Amino acid sequence: MTDQPTGWGALFSGRNGTRALVLAGGVVLQAINVYVATTILPSVVADIGSILGSALASRLLQASGPKAAYGIAAGVFGLGTLISAIAPDMPTLLIGRFVQGFGGGFLFALSYTMIRIVFEESLWPRAIGLVSAMWGIATLIGPAIGGVFAELGVWRAAFWSMLPITVLFALLAVAVLPTKNDTTRKTSRLPVIQLALLALSVLAVSMGSVRPDPRWNVVGMAMALLLLTALVLVERRTGHRLLPRGSLNLTAPLGLLFVTMSLLAITVTSSEIFAPLFLQVLHDQSPLVAGYLAVSMSAGWTIGSVSSSGARGRNIDRAIVLAPALCLTGMVLLAALVPGRSQGDWLSLAVICAAFVVVGLGVGIGWPHLLTRVLQVAPADEQELASGAITVVQLFATALGAAVAGTVTNLAGLIEPGGVAGTSSAAFWLFAVFAVAPALGLFSALRCARLRSATP
Repeated sequence: MTDQPTGWGALFSGRNGTRALVLAGGVVLQAINVYVATTILPSVVADIGSILGSALASRLLQASGPKAAYGIAAGVFGLGTLISAIAPDMPTLLIGRFVQGFGGGFLFALSYTMIRIVFEESLWPRAIGLVSAMWGIATLIGPAIGGVFAELGVWRAAFWSMLPITVLFALLAVAVLPTKNDTTRKTSRLPVIQLALLALSVLAVSMGSVRPDPRWNVVGMAMALLLLTALVLVERRTGHRLLPRGSLNLTAPLGLLFVTMSLLAITVTSSEIFAPLFLQVLHDQSPLVAGYLAVSMSAGWTIGSVSSSGARGRNIDRAIVLAPALCLTGMVLLAALVPGRSQGDWLSLAVICAAFVVVGLGVGIGWPHLLTRVLQVAPADEQELASGAITVVQLFATALGAAVAGTVTNLAGLIEPGGVAGTSSAAFWLFAVFAVAPALGLFSALRCARLRSATP
C-alpha cells in the first residue's frame, strides 16, 4: 500500500487519466443538468428519479459490466433529455425529468462504484476528490446556462444543448472502460419496498414544503418521518437490503460515516438553496450576481476536495473532524451576517461570501475521506451495494435538506409576512436551525476517528 502511487500525476497518467475523465464527465453531466434545470423547473421528480437510479446502479453494473452500464446510463439520460425537450405538456415534461433523473442517478452512482474497480486503493481519495470537485464546477456553469435560456424564454434549448454532450460522453465511456468487472459479486433481489418508502418520503416532505400554509409543512414532515421509520424497520428485518450491513447501526463505523455524510450534505444544501434570494432582498444584488455569490460555497467544496485528497495517516481523521467544525463555524457566521440589511457594499458581501466558502470548504475537506472509508469498512461481499449506497445517501440527504429548508423558511415568515422583514427572519432561522446539522456531524465525526484509532 505505501509503495503504490498516490499523487495527481498517477491518477491522470495513461489509462488512469482517460478513465478518470469518464468518471468525472458522468458527474459533470448529471450535475450541470441539475443546476440548469433547477434554474427553470421544479426538481422534485428528477430528485426521486436520481435516488432510484443510484440505488439500482450496482444491479446495472452486475448485469451489464462497466462499458455497457455506462452506455445504458447515458442512453436513459439522453432519452429523458429528449422527452423533456419535445414535451408538449407538463405531464410529459415530468415524465422526461423523471427518466432524465433516473439516468443521471445511474451516472452519478457508477462514478463512485467504478473508482473501486478501475483504480488502486491508494488513488481512491484522489479519484473521489476529483469526482466531488465536479459538483462545484457544474455549479458555476449550470445556473448561468439555465439563466440565459430562461431569460431568452427558450427553456427547451437547455435540454437540446445537452443531447450532443451526452452522445459524446457515451462514446468516450464505451471506448475506454473495461467490458467486464471481475470483482462484482451476485447481489440480492431488488429492495422494492425500501425504494418505494424512500421515494414517498422525499415526495411527502417536498410537497409539504411548497405549500404556504404551515400546517401542510408540518403534515409533510410528519409523513416523511413515518415513512422513514417504516423504511428502517423493513431494512432491518429483510434480507434484500438497500444499504450494506451496519449502515443503520449508529455505534458502527459504517453507520457513523453515513450519518456524518448526510449531515454535511444537508448543511450545504440548506445553506445554498435560498442564498440567492436572501442576497437579492436583503443585500440589493441582482439575480445573476446573487446566484454567483451564493455558489462561492461550491467553489469552497471544490477547493477543499482537491486540496485534502492527498491527506494520509492521522491527517485523514483530522480532515474528517475538521469538516463539520468548519461547517458549523460558517453556519454561525451566516446566521449572524445574512439577516442584516445592507446596501450591498463590498465589505459586507465579502464577509458573507467568506462564510459560504467556509461551509463548502468544510464539506470538501472531509468528503473524499468519508467516502473512501465507506468503501474500506463495508463488508467484503457488499462492496457494490456500498458504492451505490454512497450516492443514495447523498442524494436523499440533499433532497431532504432542500425540502426541510423550504419548510423552515415558510414557518419563519418568508411568505407571510414576506418582504424584507419576513426574509430576514427566514434567513436567521434557516441558518440557525441547520447549524444543528454540523454540530451533530462533529459528534459523529469524532466517534468515527475514535473507532478508527481503536482499530488495531
